[in-house]
This record gives sequence, C-alpha cells and structure tokens, in this order.
Amino acid sequence: MSAHDELTASPPVPAPALTSAVRTAALRARAYELARFLSVGGVAFVVDLGLFNLLRFGPGQLLEHKPLTAKIISVIAATVVSWLGNRHWTFSRQRTDRPTRELVVFTAINLVCAVVPVLTLAFSHYALALTTPLADNVATVLGIAIGTALRYVAYKRWVFTGSTAS
Repeated sequence: MSAHDELTASPPVPAPALTSAVRTAALRARAYELARFLSVGGVAFVVDLGLFNLLRFGPGQLLEHKPLTAKIISVIAATVVSWLGNRHWTFSRQRTDRPTRELVVFTAINLVCAVVPVLTLAFSHYALALTTPLADNVATVLGIAIGTALRYVAYKRWVFTGSTAS
C-alpha cells in the first residue's frame, strides 16, 4: 500500500460485534445503576416507615400524639440515608466535590417529587371520583413510581453531575 493509499483510505468501520458489545456493556451498567438506585430507595423507605412507627408506637411512644413531627423526623432521616447511599454507591462515579450543594439540590428534588403521589391520589380521588381503597392505593403506587422515575432523572441531571471517569 502506498503512502497516498493510506492517506485516502477510509477509517475502519467498527465490527458489529464490537458495537453490540459496547451497547450491551452500557445497558448492563445502566441496569446495575438502576438496581442500586432502587435498593437505596428501598432502604430509605424502610428507614422512613420504621422510624415513623418507632417514634409513634415504639418503646416510650415518644411522639404518639405528634404524627406530623414524627413524619418530618423520619423523612429527614430517610432523605439523609438516601443521599448518602446514592452519593457513595449509586452515583459514586458522578458525585461532585460540592457535597453541600448536592444535598441541598437532592433535598429540593425530593420535596418536589414527594408531591407527585399526593397529586395522583387527589386526581384519582376527586377528579375521577375513584374513592375505593384499591383505587386510592393504585393512585398512590402510580404516584410513587412516577416520582421515583423523576428522582432518578433529576439526580443524574442536577445532583450528581461530576465526571464519570474512574
């Protein structure tokens, strides 16, 4: 092959197997990330529900007559657990060097997304007049699912925005 041929030759086309392998690896990485995200969310859910019930009904019934105070405390604890888990495990490669900013934006996103299940329940219950316990629970679960999807996208876009390089 002459020098002219080398300069005018088109670059090699990636083999379909290589492109497929890269795509498969990217999908696998995303699936693992989603599994970690859902696992952290599950732990945070248990912390929220568990601490709420412990404060209200546990030994000493510390906040038996203050359900909103108990809920606020349990939500704060669950948010911190969720932030730590997502920062140090789910999105560990994308965290920034500004943890305070991450926590503030993370908390704001959680507050906004916490409204979603309330809105889906209100829409179902009052606008659609679906008032059975099953309908209320379906609307709530649907709202939680939508809120969870929104959280995942928002965390990747606005919270954990650091480099993905190892």
